[in-house]
Amino acid sequence: MSTAFLFPGQGSQQPGMLHNLPRHPAVAETLDEASEALNENILVWDSKEALTSTVAVQVALLVAGVAAARALVAEGAQPDMAAGHSVGAFGAAVVANVMHFRDAVTVVKRRGELMEKAYPQGYGMGVVVGIQERKLATIVEKHVTNDAPVFIANRNSPDQITISGSIRGIERILALARKEGARKAELLKVKVPSHCRLLQSVSAELAAALKTIPFRRPDIPYAGNRTARALLDPEAIREDLALGISHPVRWHEATSLLFEMGARLFIEMPPGRVLTDLARQAFPAARAVSVSDSGIKTSSILVKREKTME
Repeated sequence: MSTAFLFPGQGSQQPGMLHNLPRHPAVAETLDEASEALNENILVWDSKEALTSTVAVQVALLVAGVAAARALVAEGAQPDMAAGHSVGAFGAAVVANVMHFRDAVTVVKRRGELMEKAYPQGYGMGVVVGIQERKLATIVEKHVTNDAPVFIANRNSPDQITISGSIRGIERILALARKEGARKAELLKVKVPSHCRLLQSVSAELAAALKTIPFRRPDIPYAGNRTARALLDPEAIREDLALGISHPVRWHEATSLLFEMGARLFIEMPPGRVLTDLARQAFPAARAVSVSDSGIKTSSILVKREKTME
């Protein structure tokens, strides 16, 4: 019975997410390390005002996830595999020991800057729950226009799909999805058109930035966003981090792979529980918990217990 650490992506952010992290030496050390890398106190990056910036959102999510994961490891809760949704993939790469945390902070900051620059306004993402991808894709194909592009983006579950593109186009598709029986169809707290070909130029610039950073072979399997495969080659992970932003996240397939590899305990890093709910829905035979709900101590006990039961 293996344990998978899961790192959430943009949309999970909450004001105060760094201030609300568990009080633990590993958390404090991670916050200090991030502040040094940024040359600024990271604790000013999680206010409601700061989180209107894509840059602040992505850096804060990275820091929150790595801080919690390090605290769990310090308590003896070692992961057997890791996966991160979108920007969360950088947290998974750090915990898998593929890249240094300071390098991740620097490149994630650059990632956010590139995304904001490419599409400063009028673009974003939406989520549709309750209809299958093929049906949603048909709606998009029939009703999308060149002046308001929309693309199928992330496959979070068989009936939870995100779309990406212009806000005007997304709102049109969401309204049509509701008419077609979607249980939920709403805009996400994402201000850029992530995970579609609109961000191909960002992928190219991010790839160039990642080439300057040392990568090593992971200590544990890393589930790729774009390929939904367990990656052990550092160059394959480098490519996944670069191209992931302009390709859909195949999250359901990636976590299904982890389940097939033996994951029976999924632990989601702060600040939310979106990935926890998805895992519970997809894998009834496994256990899924959020650090935000259970805390460091309880989560570490769960990991140790699962190891003992193997």
